[in-house]
Amino acid sequence: MRSDAIFIGIEVDDAVTGDAQLAAKLAEVCPVDIFADAGGKVDIVDGNIDECILCAMCIGAAPAGAVKVHKLYSEELLDAPA
Repeated sequence: MRSDAIFIGIEVDDAVTGDAQLAAKLAEVCPVDIFADAGGKVDIVDGNIDECILCAMCIGAAPAGAVKVHKLYSEELLDAPA
């Protein structure tokens, strides 16, 4: 997770960062382009992270627990239900 973010922290489990289908899906569903498909690998576009609108579409597109959105200003965590 990015340590210099102001509002939002995005965490992607290392076990899924090389999943080409997930990389394409995350890049497709994110309305503010936080995720990019970097040659079949999940890439986070650092400059877009604080644009997150907390829609949780990335969480819904990923396997349970693979993507987490941290609200740094309140210490809340958006994550897939267990």
